[in-house]
Amino acid sequence: MHTREACLTADRHDPLAALKHHFDLPAGVIYLDGNSLGVLPKTARARSAEVIDQEWGTGLIRSWNTAGWFDLPARLGDKLGRLIGANGGEVVVTDTTSLNLFKSLAAALRIQQQDHPERRVIVSERDNFPTDLYMIQGMIDLLQQGYQLRLIDDQTPLEQALDDDVAVLLLSHVNYRTGYLYDMVATTALAHRHGILTIWDLAHAAGAVPVDLNGAEADFAVGCTYKYLNGGPGSPAFIWVAARHQDRFWQPLSGWWGHQHPFAMATDYQPASGIRRFLCGTQPIVSMSLIECGLDVALEADMATLRAKSLALTDLFIELVEQRCQGHPLTLVTPREHARRGSHVSFSHPQGFAVMQALIARGVIGDYREPEVLRFGVTPLYLGYADIWDAVDTLKDILDSGSWDRPEFHQRPSVT
Repeated sequence: MHTREACLTADRHDPLAALKHHFDLPAGVIYLDGNSLGVLPKTARARSAEVIDQEWGTGLIRSWNTAGWFDLPARLGDKLGRLIGANGGEVVVTDTTSLNLFKSLAAALRIQQQDHPERRVIVSERDNFPTDLYMIQGMIDLLQQGYQLRLIDDQTPLEQALDDDVAVLLLSHVNYRTGYLYDMVATTALAHRHGILTIWDLAHAAGAVPVDLNGAEADFAVGCTYKYLNGGPGSPAFIWVAARHQDRFWQPLSGWWGHQHPFAMATDYQPASGIRRFLCGTQPIVSMSLIECGLDVALEADMATLRAKSLALTDLFIELVEQRCQGHPLTLVTPREHARRGSHVSFSHPQGFAVMQALIARGVIGDYREPEVLRFGVTPLYLGYADIWDAVDTLKDILDSGSWDRPEFHQRPSVT
């Protein structure tokens, strides 16, 4: 596809093209930031009005029962679970990714303390999303039991970092900056050979790449719903716990929603059996209700077809940038190998921040990540081949003209 006409032809034959009509995309915008915040499903407006005007406005407190509010975290969890290889009763939508990481890490360490008390190492990736590392550091400081964090990087590869001192391996399935995709099956098996429990962060994977948690025999997983699942800004996250660990799952945030009988108002905490023990406090029903709008669209797409289109679009993006933007200091940091690539493409540029701001001003919305990384999310549900062509065409013009070097494009807001 070396011409825009060829891209338009590919769009006409795209089996997923009709799904774009489920989303409310602003005119004149090519949205390449769905890996940070997904777009608005058209049904979300009607659903939000229903929740606010009818369920809250008319039903009032009765809606905990009559509108199914109380069961919403588990019901949505079962629906979301179909996208990540989970069985019924293994996923609950609740809290934030950071809080769910805390719960998972606490539970995994407690299991290891009981089975292998000598294990005092937690392994993660130096380039992991910062909140994952911060939560590990906070847990180590809280426990004060001699735990240490061991980071893998170019100098310390994963195979070298895993030994019989390690209790937990916590990795992002898709790296937030580079788009590197771990082989979940092989990595989990490697950890298990050393008796290590795994926690997978699916924030940049769920809804974008095939995930089969049970097929990989993973232990714990967490993720958010506001990226590729299009749940809305700050929509509640999710936690998955393999069925074999659920009865041993210790809830460090032992709030009343995770109690076996929350409305018994008992003095002592007794964890619920199964999925409900992963909950903590009262759920944010308005924002949680909108998640279903995005999930329903995601479930319309066959994941194999979605993945094939994702790889085709990211291949096209890489090819066009390297062909049409030659001579500019752009360096690909995303793996070329399909088996190692998620659904976003990243290039580094010495003035990456300013270049991205110039792109956004022209209606091509990606985002910037330190150091010097231009990040372009590719969401096959609402992006087409011509969108990729037009985005690269705009990037070429900005680089060729030097228009990125205007003063306003160097001014950094609070959120980059």
